[in-house]
Amino acid sequence: MTKTSLDNVGLILIGHGSKLPHNQENLEKLADILRTHSAFKLVELAFMIRNTPTIPEAIDTITQKGAKKIVLVPVFLAAGVHTTQEIPELIEIKDKEAQLSIKGIQLFYGEPIGADECIAVILEEKALRALGDNWVHRHATFRGTPIMTYPLTSTEIYEQSMKLIHPEIQDVLDRVPKNQVPIIERVVHTTADPEFAKLVVISDQAVDSGVAAIKAGAKIITDTKMIKAGIHAARVQHFGGEILTYIDDPRASRAASVESITRSVAAIRLAIAEDANNAIFLIGNAPTAAFELAKQIRQNKVKPALIVAVPVGYVGAAESKETITQLGVPYIITKGRKGSSTIAVAIFNALLSMAETKL
Repeated sequence: MTKTSLDNVGLILIGHGSKLPHNQENLEKLADILRTHSAFKLVELAFMIRNTPTIPEAIDTITQKGAKKIVLVPVFLAAGVHTTQEIPELIEIKDKEAQLSIKGIQLFYGEPIGADECIAVILEEKALRALGDNWVHRHATFRGTPIMTYPLTSTEIYEQSMKLIHPEIQDVLDRVPKNQVPIIERVVHTTADPEFAKLVVISDQAVDSGVAAIKAGAKIITDTKMIKAGIHAARVQHFGGEILTYIDDPRASRAASVESITRSVAAIRLAIAEDANNAIFLIGNAPTAAFELAKQIRQNKVKPALIVAVPVGYVGAAESKETITQLGVPYIITKGRKGSSTIAVAIFNALLSMAETKL
C-alpha cells in the first residue's frame, strides 16, 4: 500500500483517560506529530474513560471526515485486560463492524506499543539524563516505507475468538434458551474467562423484557460512568432512549454526606425520584446500589423492566445479586463475587444488538 492510498485511511489513538490533563495533552501532541510527519493525515484520539471523545464518538468523527478504513491503536505499553478485552468491547467489535461495512467502511484493531527498539532508545535517554548526562535526543524518523499488511479486522478478531470460545462453553450453550446464547458469548468474550458461562444467570423473561424496553425507548440507568461510556448513545437514542448515571450528580454527593450513605445509594434514589419505571438498570460496580434498588422495589417506588446486576467485590456482591433474584423483576446476574462494569456493558450491548436485529 503506497503512501498516497492512505488518504482515506483514518488512525485513532486510544488512551485510557485520566483526571489529570497530562495524559490527554501527550496524546494530542503525538496526534499532531503523526498528522504532520506520518503517512496518516486523518488522526483522532479516543479514551476509554473520563476524557472525551469516547471510542464510538471518535469512530463517528473520523468517518464523517471521509475515512473508509479506520485503524484503532491502543497507546498502551503491553497487552492486558484493557487492550484485549475492554477496548474491543467498547469498540463493539461485531456490531460496529457490521454497521460500518454497510457504508463500505472497514475497522482494523492494532497492537499496543510493545517492546520496541525505539522505546528502548527513549528509556536510555531518560536514564542518562537522570544521571546528569547532557544527552542529545535521537529523533526517530518517518521513512515513508510502504505499509504491506494491516492488523486483523475486528470481524476476524471476533470470529477467531468465537472459534476458541465455543468448544470451552458449548455444554453450557446447549442447555440454555437460544436467546440467552448471545449474552453468554459476549460475557465470556469480554472476560476471556469461560467460567463466566456458568456464572451468568438469566431469568425467564429477562431477554424479551430487555429487548422490548430498549425498543420502547426506556431509560438506561447505570451505576458507573464506565458503563455509560461503553454504550453507543446514538444507537440507544435511535429507539428514543437515553443513558443516565447519577453517580457524579452534586445532589448525590450532598445526600451521601448529609445522610451518611454511599454515593451509589444516593444515585439510585435520585434516579427513582426522576421516574425509573420500566427502565433498565445496569449495576456493575456497587453492591450497595443493588441493595438500594431492591429496597425501593419492595416499597413499590419503582418497577424496572430489567435489572442487570453484576457488581464485583468481596463484601456484599454475592448477597446483593441474590437479593435481586428474589424481587419478581426480570434480571441478569453473575453468581458470586465476580463481575464488573465491562460485563454490564457486554450484556447490554448483546441486548441492544438483538433489539436492532428484530426491527
